[in-house]
Amino acid sequence: MDRYYEKALEINKELIINRRTLHNYAEIGFDLPQTTAFVMKKLTEYGLTPSLVGKAGVSCTLGHPGKTILLRADMDALPMVEKTGLDFAAPNGNCHSCGHDCHTAMLLGAAKLLKQNEDNLKGTVKFMFQPAEELLAGANDMIAAGILENPKVDTALGIHVKVGYETFDVGSVTYAKGTALYSGDAVRITIKGKNAHGSTPEKGIDAINIAAHVVISLQEIISREIPCTEHAVLIVGKIQGGDTVNTLAGSAVIEASIRATTQEMRDFLKKRVKEISENVAATFRGQAIVEFVYGIGPLYNNPSFSDEIAGYCKKILAAEKVKEIPTACGTEDFTSIAELVPSVMLNLGAGSLEDGHICSMHNPGMIVDEKVLPLGAALYAYCAAQYLENNQC
Repeated sequence: MDRYYEKALEINKELIINRRTLHNYAEIGFDLPQTTAFVMKKLTEYGLTPSLVGKAGVSCTLGHPGKTILLRADMDALPMVEKTGLDFAAPNGNCHSCGHDCHTAMLLGAAKLLKQNEDNLKGTVKFMFQPAEELLAGANDMIAAGILENPKVDTALGIHVKVGYETFDVGSVTYAKGTALYSGDAVRITIKGKNAHGSTPEKGIDAINIAAHVVISLQEIISREIPCTEHAVLIVGKIQGGDTVNTLAGSAVIEASIRATTQEMRDFLKKRVKEISENVAATFRGQAIVEFVYGIGPLYNNPSFSDEIAGYCKKILAAEKVKEIPTACGTEDFTSIAELVPSVMLNLGAGSLEDGHICSMHNPGMIVDEKVLPLGAALYAYCAAQYLENNQC
């Protein structure tokens, strides 16, 4: 067992307390006053000098001149009422149902462990506690505020707990080389028509009818314009319009989601959504205004860096517990970091279906097995220390 893991097990009680405190706060987006204050307080207690970065991010560094590795954890929750029944459940209508409370607690633990071993580090570790991952906006905000500079970051590592799947048994580590996650874009299509009474439909332009034709036409992109050998997703998740049962709707709004495995496919899908929506609306004498509300490209795990980090993981875990997996369909704004420096995101199993964890990510009933907290802290710390040891300037 690596000494970082041994030390992490010694602070297991503190890791659990920290995680449960953060879980109880469950703040969302960039509005994280209690969470950021807690992170700043703990980092200061551990002997570091944290600072705010961007709208609500926290960062600090330790170590010595040389290569710099960035360790990232996201801090925000989701706007859903928790249904776990835990006595530390958030009371504010939000819920840490994606495990970001665990990520933050694990990285705080890693900061404490690395500070204790700072004299032996062969370079610099930079910590990135990030807001607004669920909005796909926090990473870009911290990048714009300079998180990758002063000192300049050479590589980056993120860890994400996974719960409620067959392949993520407790304590397992998985990763994908190359494209690890899909892109994700949220699209709003506003249809403009003209109101009219149902007795005189010729005087109106039916926005609901246009919206229906747009929805059907968008489905043709995947079935008729995407090669069978490629993977992409386009779903219409929401449609609203109309005022009463006996009038033509003057407006309607469609909200859709697009996912792709390459930037080229992402650009193609966005282009076709705009073209089809506008032209279908024009066919029926209406207008479509297409807005790409937010989005992020596919996450790319640098292959050689992924192999290097996986090798370090195998020094803590049995080799069979560290596995390479195919591309997954989710989306992550760690993508923005990975587009700029060689990076990898690891998945840390925190409760599989076989373990009885039937509620998966983004489910308000999701429960994490807290036994993974010291392992996550040790993985962050050990991988950073070994990277710096083996990549000295």
